[in-house]
Order: sequence, then C-alpha cells, then structure tokens
Amino acid sequence: MTRAASRPRVRRVYDPPGPGDGLRVLVDRLWPRGLSKADAHIDEWPKSLTPSTGLRRWYHAAEGDAYEEFRRRYEAELAGPEAAEALARLRERAREGRLTLLTASKEPDRSHAAVLLELLTG
Repeated sequence: MTRAASRPRVRRVYDPPGPGDGLRVLVDRLWPRGLSKADAHIDEWPKSLTPSTGLRRWYHAAEGDAYEEFRRRYEAELAGPEAAEALARLRERAREGRLTLLTASKEPDRSHAAVLLELLTG
C-alpha cells in the first residue's frame, strides 16, 4: 500500500461507510444522535482520545474564533498518559493500513478530529 493510500482521513460518521475506509474509529466522546450502532460500522471507540466534557462544552460555548485555543487545550489533554498511550496505538494502527477517523462534527476541519489527524500524519 502506498503512503498516500494509507494516509488516515476524517469523515463524518453520518456518511455511509465506504470500501476504502479501512479501520473506522469513532473519535467523539458521545454517541452520534440518531445513528444506530449497526449502521455506524464502528471498529473502535477510544474515548480516552476524545476531548474532555469540560473542553467540549467550553468550545461549543466559546464566542468568536476559539479553535486555536481549543487545539492548544486539547493537545494538552492528549499529552496525559492514557491519551498518549491510545494515540500511540492509533498511530500503529494507521501504519498497518487505512484508518478513518469518524466524527459527528458539522465542521470536521475545525474539530478535535482535525487535531488528531494532524498528530497522526505530522
């Protein structure tokens, strides 16, 4: 598999599963509304990689462009032992084959999923 073909990607969990998804990893702390577990086709749900409830609530309530501050706070959370271990496991899984990070976020490019993708590919 070429490096480009194995590069992790982010998709919305509400999009139908595709043949090129590979390992489908839900990276949201809460289960997506209105989606059955059977329809989601989730392979893993590492909650230790998701933003804390406090950070998630802060970001949703923040006024203006708070993404960079959210990113900083989320990366600090990911430096904790449990999250760092889960991130290392996810990096290993990404090296083994296609990996798709799934989120219910309406703006995946300005969400925790984008931060995780950058940490996996950077």
